[in-house]
Amino acid sequence: MTVCRGIRGATTADANTEEAIHTATTELVQALIDANDLEEDSLAAVFFTITPDLDAAFPATAARRLAWSNAPLMDMTQVVVEGSLPRCIRILILVNTEKEPKDLVYKYLKGAASLRA
Repeated sequence: MTVCRGIRGATTADANTEEAIHTATTELVQALIDANDLEEDSLAAVFFTITPDLDAAFPATAARRLAWSNAPLMDMTQVVVEGSLPRCIRILILVNTEKEPKDLVYKYLKGAASLRA
């Protein structure tokens, strides 16, 4: 039976530049596509959050250019919490799938690996 499930992930950008944000986002999205065999038609929605210190580009733009030209994508700013990971890009993918939650693969890349240590 097909149900809507969430897949999480995060990464960090090397700098607050369009290139760094798009490079980090592309790497994260591709890793999640590869790990979960994601196809655009199965996506219900994709949400990106970025820390307030990243304001040079929209992560969704990189995802659109890479693979998801017709998927519903949204960018948001994360809540400001003292001591939180800087230059962090998070993703929540809502996907229609027959997979069980235990079969979904989350990816935490670069500095964001510390979020799931």
